[in-house]
Amino acid sequence: MTTAPAPTGAGPRLGFFTRVLEDAAAPDRYRFALEQVQHAERSGFASAWVAQHHFGEHEGGLPSPFVLLAAAAERTSRIGLGTGVVTLPLEDPVRAAEDAAVLDALSGGRVQLGVASGGTDTSFAPFGHRVDRRRELFGEHLDVLLDTLCGRGVRGTGAHLYPAAGTLAARVWQGTFSVAGGARAGARGHGLMLSRTQPRPAEAPSAALHDLQLPVVEAYRAALPATAPHRVLASRTALVVDEEERTRALELARDGLRRFARTCVGPAADDLGIDELVAVTDTHVGTVEEVAASLAADRTLDVATDVTFQVHSIAATHELTLRSIELLATRVAPLLGLATGADASTALHQAHLTGQAHQAGTGQRTADPVLVPGGSA
Repeated sequence: MTTAPAPTGAGPRLGFFTRVLEDAAAPDRYRFALEQVQHAERSGFASAWVAQHHFGEHEGGLPSPFVLLAAAAERTSRIGLGTGVVTLPLEDPVRAAEDAAVLDALSGGRVQLGVASGGTDTSFAPFGHRVDRRRELFGEHLDVLLDTLCGRGVRGTGAHLYPAAGTLAARVWQGTFSVAGGARAGARGHGLMLSRTQPRPAEAPSAALHDLQLPVVEAYRAALPATAPHRVLASRTALVVDEEERTRALELARDGLRRFARTCVGPAADDLGIDELVAVTDTHVGTVEEVAASLAADRTLDVATDVTFQVHSIAATHELTLRSIELLATRVAPLLGLATGADASTALHQAHLTGQAHQAGTGQRTADPVLVPGGSA
């Protein structure tokens, strides 16, 4: 059994993320995900996040994140449990609030509720929605979700959420690619979630990821009310391996990254070598020293409060994923000053509190959450 390292770092809190994409049947995928969350907690991770995807096993293998996280809650005691993200336009927001509140009660208040407008166009029609109404639906459903979590009458009725959600409305995060989305999340006082990669504009096809994401963070910060805490989560793809596994890791990465690169640069991806595939997909793969060096060049991490790591789109085995979790916590995190251990988990659990010191690992509550316009905190 891995012993969790002593708390380290004053930088972003270390998080684990999974899209539940191992090459296995669904029951094994879910078992692997639960084992990985358990291992992340033992290794000192502050948070574990799961993605939601509908109708297919190739982009993401989990349509019901609250169910999986409830199982994770029973197997862990400290690690934050996050949705990354719930596709809110496709959800009944009242039911989403109910599921989130039950999960929060079961986990002892460990839920971080990430939501977004959704990125898979083909998922909308089966739910009876038009994809061109994505943003409109997101806004409508977000208002209902927040009203419900805050204990107001559901849709103007006398019905109220049970169990009560406590401070869960203050633990909402919004995922976005855009500057406008960053401003919307900030205006609500929500946390901001940034993707592991995003499309480059035609005029800057070789732009670094931080060149695209730092303006989103700037817009978020500018719109954030003075009473709301700054919370920025950056997702990244990383597979860290021992030196003897390096060649194997690159072999496992090649096909998955090439498929993913086609969505970024089109057919030109077929002519790219492994180093070019790694660069165009913003992937960090290799030994401790290699991954630490590539992450050190990522300026988004300078302004993030949390950073989460997934292995996808690398077709890593479950065993390599477990080893990567260990190496991230015990070797990479100290090199980058990432915050790990119980103090980092506590700091995340209290990060929504007004006046919270945003240096990860402080874990000190200074005031109660304050609701801002729109029903959020």
